Amino acid sequence: MSAVTPEIAADFLVEAQEILDLLGEQLVALERDPADPGQLNAVFRGFHTLKGGAGFLGIHAMVGLCHAAEEALGRVRAGKTSLQQHHFDAGQQSLDYLQSMLDAVGAGEEAAHAPAALLALFEPVQAVAAPACIAVAAIGDGMIDDNEFEALLDRLHPGSAPVTAGPAPSPCPVATAPDAMIGEDEFEALLDQLHGRGAPGTAAAPGPAATSMSAPTPVSLAASRAQPPRPGAEAKVPAKAAEVEQTIRVDTKRLDAIVNLVGELVLARNRLKTLRARIRDEELDRAVSGLDVATSRLQTAVMRTRMQPVGKVFSRFPKVARDVARSLNKEVDLELLGADTELDRNLVEALADPLVHLVRNAIDHGIELPDLRQASGKPRMGRVRLSAQQEGDYVTIEIRDDGAGIDPERLRAKAVEKGLLDREAASRLSQEECLHLVFMAGFSTKSEVTDISGRGVGMDVVQSRIRELSGLIQIHSDLGKGSRFVIRVPLTLAILPTLLVQVATEVYALPLARVLEVLHAPSTGVRWFDGRPVLSRQDLAMPLVDLRHWLGTPAPELPLLTVVVLQISDQRYGLVVDQVMGREEVVIKPLPRAVRGLPGYSGVTLIGDGRMALILDVDALRDLHR
Repeated sequence: MSAVTPEIAADFLVEAQEILDLLGEQLVALERDPADPGQLNAVFRGFHTLKGGAGFLGIHAMVGLCHAAEEALGRVRAGKTSLQQHHFDAGQQSLDYLQSMLDAVGAGEEAAHAPAALLALFEPVQAVAAPACIAVAAIGDGMIDDNEFEALLDRLHPGSAPVTAGPAPSPCPVATAPDAMIGEDEFEALLDQLHGRGAPGTAAAPGPAATSMSAPTPVSLAASRAQPPRPGAEAKVPAKAAEVEQTIRVDTKRLDAIVNLVGELVLARNRLKTLRARIRDEELDRAVSGLDVATSRLQTAVMRTRMQPVGKVFSRFPKVARDVARSLNKEVDLELLGADTELDRNLVEALADPLVHLVRNAIDHGIELPDLRQASGKPRMGRVRLSAQQEGDYVTIEIRDDGAGIDPERLRAKAVEKGLLDREAASRLSQEECLHLVFMAGFSTKSEVTDISGRGVGMDVVQSRIRELSGLIQIHSDLGKGSRFVIRVPLTLAILPTLLVQVATEVYALPLARVLEVLHAPSTGVRWFDGRPVLSRQDLAMPLVDLRHWLGTPAPELPLLTVVVLQISDQRYGLVVDQVMGREEVVIKPLPRAVRGLPGYSGVTLIGDGRMALILDVDALRDLHR
């Protein structure tokens, strides 16, 4: 890769990762219906495209593995054999090795070759050499072989004969159908797709003579997945190129810089809105109102540039579910819904690991073995559904299974057995509170560590990562019928809707997504239970956390308490404050070094009157008062 620029290598890594993620889903679909020619061709093209890009960059380990898979798929496409279970096992294992190769290349290391045992599973056949029709200067020895050339023609004319590993039917197999001859311009476009744009108007010389391309540039994997032109449609090639140019790739650092600038503009807008209320000038009011509308539109437009569909993460789960189910001898059908729901790219990437753990957990802990399901009157195949949908400024992601459900009493007993709770404290937990014991550090119901469980990433880590995203995770379970894990996260972390509250002279911000209501309660309604204050409301005892006491601020005796009711999973508690100032969108900034790491705080911001406000971590506040 010494002759390849870092920019080219970076583009390859990005697009190769997209192909790998898609291949996992396509392989699972092909395994369900091996006779589907569309899926077969899609998987073949994925491996072939990866091989071409890797060959240009000189990643020989990736070329060898992709070639083995491609040869096996080519024989199936030619009708010489059929797909067997070991082919699918080998295909999924090859994706794991290809992923490790990409990781190595990204780290600037040499990619390790796949083991010979894996290559043997593809059962490649010895190809018979055929005379080359066209030789194109490209990589390594500067030649592409007949099979690669046939694959390109196959992609150009979907109706032509499939690529096979056997001998070519003629020394120069260009005419693959009676009327499927390609013109010179179309052939030039094909070469341009391989090696960038050649000299316009240059006709290709048919026959065995080699065509030399000076200073070749890499073919974009995204471009290679574009819909091929129809036979005889030479005039439409330039129009297709114009369509491709409608999108450009932008460094994410530039997008982040724009988002930060918009955040500063939002702060300035908030400041002007505060001044407008104080000055009360009609012309200023109209100007600030116009600025408010324009800022909101700009903010929405900029945020959309960083949005990505959650399908980017969802696409890897068919492979995950398939691998876990096979290792546990279970039958599982994974359903994906709402993959086009969009989130900030940073959130999409951050949600990947928690969602992988929850899907694996649903199959490992939730779905029963086929015989047990059949004995209980269920279908042998379990169902896991992963769905996403937007709700206002937030996205809700749900992982649902139709398995055995979660027994709250078993969780209660396990917490006492492991010494995480004493028997008296455990006996006071409600059924819903017992379900949330799975989020305690060190909690597990597994009697033994397996390859699926016990990997050091427990449910406590999942919850903490969701909290870091200003999100919320809830558990719902019906014993014998299944469980639901519901995650709610904001569309973006750059600008956060908050509720501003005041204690003495200081202002604090609470994430608006966690606020259920604001109420005024008589101080005489406060009761004490197990040494902690609770508010009796609607025949329920709601725990109270007095923010004034936590901050060490004197709390005057008032007849009415101002209480902000906050949500934590399926529970709620009241936060006592001096005053509620109202709703405001704020820009999240890192905590000052003086308070970084202190529990109860998640960030800092500037509010409309120019003061600094600390953003409170409502989960940590509740945990500190348990």
